[in-house]
Amino acid sequence: MVDAPPRLGPPPTRLVLAGAVAAAFLLLPLVALVVAAPWDRLWSIVSADSAREALWLSLWTSTIAAGLCLLAGLPLAWLLARVAFPGRRLVRALVTVPLVLPPVVAGVALLSAFGRTGMIGQPLREAFGTQIPYTTVAVILAHTFVALPFFVLSLEGALRATPLRLESAAATLGATRWTTFRRVTLPLAAPGLAAGLVLAWARSLGEFGATITFAGNYPGTTRTLPLDVYTALQADRDAAVALSLVLLVVCVLVLVTLRERWWGVR
Repeated sequence: MVDAPPRLGPPPTRLVLAGAVAAAFLLLPLVALVVAAPWDRLWSIVSADSAREALWLSLWTSTIAAGLCLLAGLPLAWLLARVAFPGRRLVRALVTVPLVLPPVVAGVALLSAFGRTGMIGQPLREAFGTQIPYTTVAVILAHTFVALPFFVLSLEGALRATPLRLESAAATLGATRWTTFRRVTLPLAAPGLAAGLVLAWARSLGEFGATITFAGNYPGTTRTLPLDVYTALQADRDAAVALSLVLLVVCVLVLVTLRERWWGVR
């Protein structure tokens, strides 16, 4: 017979109160946003041409950025999780840099690389006459730059949680490393891959600093919904609140999508 674990007693009141204060600090601004929303004008604001244009631009650029994260981040996450190569810790550290880098610094870094006189931008301009900054392509690059670490780290964690013995068993049956990756590793890591894609897409959708620095704020070309909120805040606070509410709803939907991954933890 297994002994029951000892009772720990009621939680300390001071910890409960401190936790409640922290939760209220996070929750109250969101509640205030909902309360302050101009509900009588909400539909007219969010259905305006400028808002719909900004929302559509945000949605499709974020989707493309998530696709690029998948194409580039999948092999990178696999290398970090499965291949012991010199400098792996350094590469992993560099992957996490955009997570803590101030967004405006990320925009300046992108300008330094892809700007008219940048390391890559200048050769492209001289060879093909291509200019990346302040275009929709710049929006996609900015989104990808800030979202890729979320995808890589999420997928790497999922890959590391995949038992190596299953891959070894596939290898003993004659499967190549590529076949093992496609038939064993990737299906087992699929929930982590899906979560990483959702996180990358959501991070891309909310990107502001790198976008406005590298791509500018041009209606119909680079003005995404966060930039539209910033623009509206300077002229019409109610419009800014209404557009912010749209982004809040999207964030809640993302959390609902990932509820099994996060909310299921006990």
